Amino acid sequence: MGLFGNDMAKEIVAQGTEHNTLAFGTKVTGEIQAENDFRLDGNVEGKISCKGKVVIGPKGFVEGSLTCTNAEISGTLKGKIYVSDKLTLRSTAKIEGEIYTKILSVEEGAKITGTCDMTSNAPASKTQEEKK
Repeated sequence: MGLFGNDMAKEIVAQGTEHNTLAFGTKVTGEIQAENDFRLDGNVEGKISCKGKVVIGPKGFVEGSLTCTNAEISGTLKGKIYVSDKLTLRSTAKIEGEIYTKILSVEEGAKITGTCDMTSNAPASKTQEEKK
């Protein structure tokens, strides 16, 4: 038996605290697919797909695309963002590209250069674009 018994592990999963993390100083090039929430404090060049919430910390940097249910961005993203529910941009966020979301929350100080589509068919744009 490890440091934590099986009962402890089951309790942690049941509470929904299971998530993935990419630490500061780590760089990934390619595609990341996550079933659970994902926190990014490093650099990603490529595509991130997550069925949960993605948090990009103040030092996090993404160049590519982000597709998820909810997102909270404090760092930098250059590319396309597809959020099916709520996108929150913190005061330190810097976005350069296209945003497709249902709900957008922007703190004072966040910087956006590009377009934002909040129409009901916005998430469908991703599917149509991938078929091309």
